[in-house]
This record gives sequence, C-alpha cells and structure tokens, in this order.
Amino acid sequence: MRLLRKSLTTATATLALLAGGAIAAAPASAAAYNGACGTGYQVVNSLRIPGNQGTVYLTYNNSNGYNCAVTIPENPGAAAVDVWLNRAGEPTPGLPDPYPGPVYVDGRGSCLEWGGSVNGRRVDWRDTSCG
Repeated sequence: MRLLRKSLTTATATLALLAGGAIAAAPASAAAYNGACGTGYQVVNSLRIPGNQGTVYLTYNNSNGYNCAVTIPENPGAAAVDVWLNRAGEPTPGLPDPYPGPVYVDGRGSCLEWGGSVNGRRVDWRDTSCG
C-alpha cells in the first residue's frame, strides 16, 4: 500500500512539473478582441504588434458599411497605445496621441490603411479590405 501511495505521489508530482513546463513553453496568445467597436462589428483582420505587445483588430459592420480599428495591449497598463485607420491615399484623421481606438471609417468601395502601436512598437497594413 505504501509503495502504491508513493508511486502515485511521484507520478502526480511529475505530471505537475511537465504540465507547468508545457504551459511556460507555450507561445504568447494574442490579446483577444473585446467588442470595443460595438454591436454588429466582426473581426476581418488582425495584426500582432512586435514583441507580443498586443494586437490591432480591423472590424467591419455589414449593416452600415463602416470599418473600425482598435488596439488591444497584452498589458492593460501599457503606457502608450495607438491606432489609426483611413481610406488608402487619404490622410489619417487627427486623433489624440496616444489613442487606442476605436476609430471608424466608411470603408465601402475602398482600400484601407491601418495599424497600431504599443509602447513604441508599431505595425502597419496597407491596402487591405479592398472592396
């Protein structure tokens, strides 16, 4: 009985160590979209910010034709979170700096330029969601 109990304890400890190692070795997951753009907006694209700082989401609302972009940081206490979204070839609208979003643009029949940054790490996408 003691041998069985000792074997079970050892096996349980080994599994706990293996599970802990597997969790620690897993890649960082993307900051989840939080619905910041509002009702009816569905994610159509996303970009990971270098260094696993966060994710920029591009969403679209079929009922009104608007796109929305928002930056979600991995660390909610991030010092500087920014987002931008505009029709290709048009200037980015003036926004407070930093501004995490949401930002809205009537995207019907247009190509879009969008991106974001967290703590100085930036990612951009050009000519996406054309149509």
